[in-house]
Amino acid sequence: MKLTIAKNELNEAIQQVAKAASSRPAIPILGGIKFDVAHHGVTLTASDTDISIQSYIPSEQGDRIVVSVDRPGSVVLAAKFFAEIVKKLPADDVEIEVGERYQTSIRSGSTDIQMVGLDPEEFPVLPVLNENEIIRIPGDLLKTMVRETIFSASTSEQTPILTGILWYLQGSELKFVATDRHRLSTRTATVEANPDYRFSNVVISSRTMAELSRLVPDSDEPVEIVVADNQVLFKTGNLLFYSRVLDGTYPDTSKIIPQVYKTELVLNTKSLSDAIDRAYLMSREEKTNIVRLVTLDNGMIEISSSSSDLGKVTEQIDVASLNGEPLRIAFNSKYMLDALKVIDSERLFIGFTGPMSPIIIRPTDAPYSLHLILPYRTTG
Repeated sequence: MKLTIAKNELNEAIQQVAKAASSRPAIPILGGIKFDVAHHGVTLTASDTDISIQSYIPSEQGDRIVVSVDRPGSVVLAAKFFAEIVKKLPADDVEIEVGERYQTSIRSGSTDIQMVGLDPEEFPVLPVLNENEIIRIPGDLLKTMVRETIFSASTSEQTPILTGILWYLQGSELKFVATDRHRLSTRTATVEANPDYRFSNVVISSRTMAELSRLVPDSDEPVEIVVADNQVLFKTGNLLFYSRVLDGTYPDTSKIIPQVYKTELVLNTKSLSDAIDRAYLMSREEKTNIVRLVTLDNGMIEISSSSSDLGKVTEQIDVASLNGEPLRIAFNSKYMLDALKVIDSERLFIGFTGPMSPIIIRPTDAPYSLHLILPYRTTG
């Protein structure tokens, strides 16, 4: 195998796929990047047990020759070292040549590096998925759906299924759900799909979704998604991203979302967020994160928190509307701030069914987004 390739394109592809290479591989091949070189271009692949990423570099981009191939072939090179060294190579072009026993020479300018390569036949084969049903969604919308739900996923491996984001498709409506049993976030979007196509209980690791979100362009360029029994494939540009589906059954969360409220508030998102942020500073020192919200007779609400060592923070906020029963409630201020940070709407709705019932938060102009937080039982 021998080729000359533009350093920038090579570096970009390596940075993309290296995210799938195992940092502590059980076998050395899983810590590598596989290079498949053909006259039409170069394909880079990395894989661990959870995700696989493949990036393709065509020989020509417009009128420019990016890859010049003397001898096609394949090799696997250690991802961590190769990713670091390519970034630091001095010239705009890189020559890669593989000799006997996969000994690999990397030349750029006056730099000559010798690397030990591995047998590409030992590299895991990517799954083959039936692509009869394809979902298409703009990349920026997919990233938004991830951003508005991922923080509610559990970080505890004691319940692995809750460390993922649940995907639910019915016709052209795609829904994400994430919960750690203390809070819940949902986001729904209309996607391009067969109206008769549907699935449920497809759960993808939140860490995997975060990695995917970094790779997807922040534009309306469509991402194609193929869902199989135990794998999901994402296609965007020259990039393929495979993710394993988590084993297990995701709990039914639909019944915990109230449909009728005893108390309803509409208020300015930034005013509430700023007030809770200030109260959070005090509650954080107490290591409880507990903040209280009380409705007042004058049509305002009071936000407060206290610390036995530092004192107390109290603040009153105007509300656009307040309907229903008086309310005194306590909640985790960090959970509330996490939800408020992803709400882009100027105003938000908060619904309560009682001091120990779930708190519902949603943007007033975005019925497709919802957050739920369980309150605290307090003595004060």
